[in-house]
Amino acid sequence: MISLTFPDGAKRDYAEGTSGADIAAAISKSLAKKAVAVTLDGALTDLSEPITRDAKLEIVTRDDPRALELIRHDCSHVMAEAVQELWPGTQVTIGPVIENGFYYDFARNAPFTTEDLPLIEKKMREIIARDRPFTKEVWTRDEAKRVFAAKGEGYKVELVDAIPADQDVKIYKQGEWFDLCRGPHMPSTGKIGNAFKLMKVAGAYWRGDSNNPMLTRIYGTAWQDEKELAAYIHRLEEAEKRDHRRLGREMDLFHFQEEGPGTVFWHPKGWTLFQELVAYMRRRLKADYSEVNAPQVLDASLWETSGHWGWYKENMFKVQSAGDETDDERVFALKPMNCPGHVQIFKHGLKSYRDLPMRLAEFGAVHRYEPSGALHGLMRVRGFTQDDAHVFCTEEQMAAECLKINDLILSTYADFGFDEIVVKLSTRPEKRVGSDAVWDHAEEVMTRVLGQIEAASGGRIKTGILPGEGAFYGPKFEYTLKDAIGREWQCGTTQVDFNLPERFGAFYVDADGQKKTPVMIHRAICGSMERFTGILIEHFAGHFPLWLAPTQVVVATITSDADDYAAEVAELLKAEGLRVELDVRNEKINLKVREHSLAKVPVLLVAGKKEAAERTLSIRRLGSNAQTGGTLDEVVAALVDEAVPPDLKRKALAKAQHAA
Repeated sequence: MISLTFPDGAKRDYAEGTSGADIAAAISKSLAKKAVAVTLDGALTDLSEPITRDAKLEIVTRDDPRALELIRHDCSHVMAEAVQELWPGTQVTIGPVIENGFYYDFARNAPFTTEDLPLIEKKMREIIARDRPFTKEVWTRDEAKRVFAAKGEGYKVELVDAIPADQDVKIYKQGEWFDLCRGPHMPSTGKIGNAFKLMKVAGAYWRGDSNNPMLTRIYGTAWQDEKELAAYIHRLEEAEKRDHRRLGREMDLFHFQEEGPGTVFWHPKGWTLFQELVAYMRRRLKADYSEVNAPQVLDASLWETSGHWGWYKENMFKVQSAGDETDDERVFALKPMNCPGHVQIFKHGLKSYRDLPMRLAEFGAVHRYEPSGALHGLMRVRGFTQDDAHVFCTEEQMAAECLKINDLILSTYADFGFDEIVVKLSTRPEKRVGSDAVWDHAEEVMTRVLGQIEAASGGRIKTGILPGEGAFYGPKFEYTLKDAIGREWQCGTTQVDFNLPERFGAFYVDADGQKKTPVMIHRAICGSMERFTGILIEHFAGHFPLWLAPTQVVVATITSDADDYAAEVAELLKAEGLRVELDVRNEKINLKVREHSLAKVPVLLVAGKKEAAERTLSIRRLGSNAQTGGTLDEVVAALVDEAVPPDLKRKALAKAQHAA
């Protein structure tokens, strides 16, 4: 007999070899009908798999979020069968589940094209309608190689050879068609449903090696129902409209070119946007942080001491003279991060426990080598600016500092309209520095802080654990925000480090006169300022709030009779600190409206002969066909108030409340 524990804690005994399907049927007919898999001690398993040991068991139905991976996996197998039915002789290679979908790589003399996708989809729907069962068989290696070789499936023969000797060779069948697969699968093809779509084709080298043959990769997406599929397609369409690279061109913000791969050429408007973001962050830090600046180029010995030379050398840019080394035979590197430089600043001069916590911030330009294929606009670059900070504190201050950083991060995100935040604790990786005792202590403190973060938010902030995802020197919090169309972006981090200060011999003098090593907390809110700018462009779709917009107002004329008045309005707004452009071209107003709308200017003030005479203005807002108006004084006052950044508005409100 075997003992199975259910989610409610109940334990029941079953005959060894009982399957999940048997158990679901014994509970109820409706459950048996909806079940698609089981979990044994948390691992997804075939519903038909005989259970041979004691375990925690949970029956997974098709509407369970965990079933989505199975739907996509099954869909990839059906796609492969459809391709081979339509084009006999095509070899199938590998077909994994990926984020939001799946793909399969095929070997065929004539590569597939997007025109083939509707035909494949149609055949897939036929196969799903057949509702053939998925069944698992275990073959010997020799049998598997013989069968696949006879079918002309050379890639599958190679995959069989790659399976470790201690693992079974599993074959999954769906009717007459079969494939080499680790599983698991749902009971039958009919469980997949019709909420799938083939998205694109691409080339892919066998096993990612350019020395190997080129295959054709077909990507697809699959969801639990048509509503989810439609929502996903809508998100993709929205993402394309919001693509920061396209908006960057339309709004004349920045560009990239081959002579500076992975580095940004900021145009005036883009640099204005970037600097407004930096200015906002500087104001947020002013009360608690001291801003510093460490050198761009440092001797390799410093990076050897920090450990980065050993861990990240391949991602660092080495600074060279005509030869591999400088004239004095020293090797230098462009800094990939700011932390070693900040330790040097902390070490300069004797520090007492009374000086702690010491918070050092830097908007530091750093450079990291990224493969050319990984570069992606502002989102993945080689040269970028970090809103970096390091807090040097005592162990007793560590928890309070982490909470203080958390408050700063969350309030910053809220100012940009991000209110769905997830905070996860990344724990010790396999490769790390420092003793287990130090890691135990750091993780215990941060686990406690994580609970406080969730409790303080009243459950609004979701939390979780990322096992093994910590930095090599310490555990960290990772902050992930959700944008306007539901995409998640990991931005902020808080990383506790007991190791780097010790490696550099940093210390402070404690109350007992003894030297002690400070705790170093690495902190970033935006992370890469370039990447965060790209996220903001896509989050707002270029429709920035007035305080952040590169050009806040355009004053445009209908006729030349209003040119002098329009110029006066523009100068008045500039004097109030707004970023204003004047458009007195001899063009129709509808053309001007279209052009400035494409450039995503939030406010267009229109003046004609009538407005000039009455000293009024017509107001057109970006994204609205409605037109409002007001006197010059009213419009200026309203825009000046609207253009105040949210942090300054809070400060003014607090001051007014205090005065009252």
